[in-house]
Amino acid sequence: MRRRLCGLFLCLMAQNAGAETAVSERCRAGSHRLARVELYFGTGKRAGLQRDAWRHFMADVVTPKFPDGLSVFEGLGQWHGPRGSVREASRMMIIIYRPAGDSDAKIEAIRSGYETRFRQQSVLRVDTTACVAF
Repeated sequence: MRRRLCGLFLCLMAQNAGAETAVSERCRAGSHRLARVELYFGTGKRAGLQRDAWRHFMADVVTPKFPDGLSVFEGLGQWHGPRGSVREASRMMIIIYRPAGDSDAKIEAIRSGYETRFRQQSVLRVDTTACVAF
């Protein structure tokens, strides 16, 4: 009997946890769920990626793929590589978009375009969703 009660209790807890998750995934009135991607661009060992080069990259590669808009923030990044910790100027790009069949290919083209153009090892990608209201 005790095992059955424990089993029932765990089952109810799991159902409640699922209900809480479902509630938290809903957007508030007046907003809707969209995809969100964050891309983190390092600038290498240079003091900073030249602003003109970044502007050209944005105009040539990024804007044609996501013309509705995005945000870019400058900062300082850090990562641990084979030769130890590396600190470098960096940029974080946030794009909020309606997923389409070619969305992933567009994001990957931005990443690979940056890696090639600026001789970078990688561009970090973080995918989430967000409730959005305009």
